Amino acid sequence: GNLIGIFLSPVLILGYLGVSGDVNLIEVFWKLCVRVVVPLVIGQVIQKNWKDVKPFMKSNSLYIKKAQIYTLVFIVYTVFCTTFMAGNPVGVGNVLLMIFFQFLLLLFVTVMAWYSLKFLFPNSPRLRVMGLFGCTHKTVSVGVPLINAMYDEDPNVGLYTLPLLVWHPLQLVFGSLLVPRLYDFVQSETQRLDIQDAEIERVGTQVSWFY
Repeated sequence: GNLIGIFLSPVLILGYLGVSGDVNLIEVFWKLCVRVVVPLVIGQVIQKNWKDVKPFMKSNSLYIKKAQIYTLVFIVYTVFCTTFMAGNPVGVGNVLLMIFFQFLLLLFVTVMAWYSLKFLFPNSPRLRVMGLFGCTHKTVSVGVPLINAMYDEDPNVGLYTLPLLVWHPLQLVFGSLLVPRLYDFVQSETQRLDIQDAEIERVGTQVSWFY
């Protein structure tokens, strides 16, 4: 999904906004390939060909995760530095309004995902819960390079990044509120449908093919 989004998102954004003359799509795709696709391909090649990589990653996962977070924070920091240095008239009221509409959008997408998954997987409560979070998740590590590639020279690039940065904590808060209810749902549906551990393991194995 992330790989498709890398190339589909710029086209959709430019189509919706109608500003195709301001952005060079070829240049955007080239930047995205260099910043996202090439590191991903290199990582996959290393993972498949060097057996020592997985044990190393597993034993140092905490430090690697911290390095990823700090790197992402640094990228976001530099983006906002560029925006504030250029100066911007956007007020606090506009930011709060954006956060409000982000919440409404998240709520709408969550409801749509839940009932769509109910139709597609009526007897798989664990898949429904997994799909609920998967459908509403937005990847900051891909979204920030995508926006930077499209609007690299735009002084308002920080403002374009802000909705993505707001969406992620909103989803964390919203998801934290849903987790106890979703847990009770999975337990009750598992008992109602009499789903055995072997069936749960089989479904989990099928889902793992997508990752």
